[in-house]
Amino acid sequence: MNRSCVTCLKRWMVFLHMLYWTSGAFVQAFGIYGMFKSEYGLIINTFKPHYASNCLIVTGAIVCCVCYLGILGALRENRCMLISFYIIMFLLMLVELAMACIFLVVEREIDRYFEDDFIRALDTYKLSSGGENQTLKDEFHSIQATFDCCGVHGPSDWEGRPPISCCIDDPCNIFPVIPWKEGCFGKLRAWFKMNFLNIGAGVVSLAIIQCFLVVLG
Repeated sequence: MNRSCVTCLKRWMVFLHMLYWTSGAFVQAFGIYGMFKSEYGLIINTFKPHYASNCLIVTGAIVCCVCYLGILGALRENRCMLISFYIIMFLLMLVELAMACIFLVVEREIDRYFEDDFIRALDTYKLSSGGENQTLKDEFHSIQATFDCCGVHGPSDWEGRPPISCCIDDPCNIFPVIPWKEGCFGKLRAWFKMNFLNIGAGVVSLAIIQCFLVVLG
């Protein structure tokens, strides 16, 4: 084969592998995003989406590392290294698709257990005294302050004693507290659903792009 063609082919392969590396970095980014968006773990604890997020982070890191194998194989014209690269990439794409499916399934099934978790967390909060379950209490206050809501279905869940985090005024300097009228269940459920759907759709898109790059390679 003409030497110029070989050089052009090498550059093309290196370019493709750099795109693989970029896709791996984006997979890691989705995993990190999922970790941050899987907060309130003590309140919503029936499912653990951060496990899938951890898997995405690890998978993305492996993709980035494996890309160097592909680049080295292209530069050295080593067929064995290139075949190994594509086999590993195929397996990693399967892992990414599996994790994306987990996020998409969680997004669709979230109503089945979300409300029970929320009610159980509220009951635990009300039964706790002093500094007991302080992390769970902090999560509840964070939800109410962030989403401008009160209780699970409304301020009546607090039995006439809504906390300051329910207060409409900011800063809250009145007593008794004038709470938000809307409950947190609907707002938090929609927030979780949207985040899981975005992560799942994003990872599926990246897996399709990776598949396309493998075909081009």
